[in-house]
Amino acid sequence: MQSKSDRLAPADAGNAAMLDVALFLTVMAMFLLGLRRPFIWVLAYLYIDILAPQKIGWTLTPMLPISLIAFLLAFAGWAFADPKSDTKFTLRQGIMCALLAYCFMTLQWADFPIEAHEKWDWVWKALVFAIFLPVTLITRLRIEAAALVLVLTAGAIIISAGMKTALGGGGYENLYLFVNDNSNIYESSTLATVSIALIPIILWFTRHGTIFPPDWRVKTFAGLLIFACLLIPIGTEARTGLLCIGVLGILMLRDVRNRLMYVMAAGALGVAALPFLPASYYERMATLGSVESDESASTRMQVWMWTLDYVSEHPLGGGFDAYRGNKFTYRMPVTREEGGALVTEIQDVTDAGRAYHSSFFEMLGEQGWPGLIMWLSLHALGLLQMERIRRKWRDRTNPAEQWQGPLASALQFSNIVYLVGATFQGIAYQPVFLMLIGLQIALWTYCRKRDSAREAAEHKARRDARRAAASAKPAIP
Repeated sequence: MQSKSDRLAPADAGNAAMLDVALFLTVMAMFLLGLRRPFIWVLAYLYIDILAPQKIGWTLTPMLPISLIAFLLAFAGWAFADPKSDTKFTLRQGIMCALLAYCFMTLQWADFPIEAHEKWDWVWKALVFAIFLPVTLITRLRIEAAALVLVLTAGAIIISAGMKTALGGGGYENLYLFVNDNSNIYESSTLATVSIALIPIILWFTRHGTIFPPDWRVKTFAGLLIFACLLIPIGTEARTGLLCIGVLGILMLRDVRNRLMYVMAAGALGVAALPFLPASYYERMATLGSVESDESASTRMQVWMWTLDYVSEHPLGGGFDAYRGNKFTYRMPVTREEGGALVTEIQDVTDAGRAYHSSFFEMLGEQGWPGLIMWLSLHALGLLQMERIRRKWRDRTNPAEQWQGPLASALQFSNIVYLVGATFQGIAYQPVFLMLIGLQIALWTYCRKRDSAREAAEHKARRDARRAAASAKPAIP
């Protein structure tokens, strides 16, 4: 059997070998640096879990279980090197623990045990790391470093896909990424959602970043990265991406100073982009308003109805990949050639084993009502906590206290964009968004700790002032 490199042309094989070596050396360098600074192992796992270099490489990176090694090193580094006095366990981490335990319970009665165990193999790691991540993010530098690695790692995929789109290499299910693997972040609609969700965080780095101070170079790179992010829904022709852009555009009205100029600039940019969009993009976006004539939308509605019927009989869920048991018939216009002319007629179409195409129905069908309630609570609580931080910290005058509110707002926007995308995709356990939840929890814990320290300092100052005033009173003869 031929290896991957044997099937490539000599020039391509040479480039692939160089890429393989570069990826391998990058991972090994992060592992070695972690011996000096163990927190780097946490960043290494973020990098590996998002980019999946073991799937990109040909010989060296697939040779070792680098994801498992980074996973274990991250926990070991925290266990042996980090102070435990700063460790706080929050309600949202408790919800994820409960969801993890419940997923394991539904695994025991899954309708499709083999497929369910395959999904469980990566879901439990994604949940465990999201629970663990906030424990390690105990300083501003660590929170910023984790957000930066997340943005730059996803940005590597986004920039590559954006360049291919700009050069005319896009199209529905036609945009080739680093790996030919329609899963995780490399799935087209997922990548489109991730790209738009990261824009608020990228903007935060242009104003409040400290690892790379926001000079003209950082702002130029950020602007180009945002442009690449906006190209992804075009390159993938993911209709969900267009909805995410619209929602983010509306959300950002809250924080912009000149809303009229913002609306005019956004409108001008949209109009200027229209001549450059391919005809296939217009055709695919046109199906947003025609559910009956679009097979994907028609089957999606049927799957959702089937899920509601299924959960009425199985309120505790059917385990991972329970959708494989669905079967339904729907009516679709079918066009065929007859006598040299195209004839369209309505026909009954039977389909089976269709995916949920919605995280809400994914949770409902797989984990039942308990799982859906936990999942919704996890996100609703995050939105409320980020809003509380935004309001409480937005008017602080101390320079050391002016980055928390904007970051909370950025993470809140990212979460809302994710929920919009999740309405039409089965990405309930998508690792990138679970990492963003980890960042939210870390920021919440950090702000609460700073508030507690501030309140304690103010209380001590008031107490000392009372004592000083009491001691300054003249004694009564």
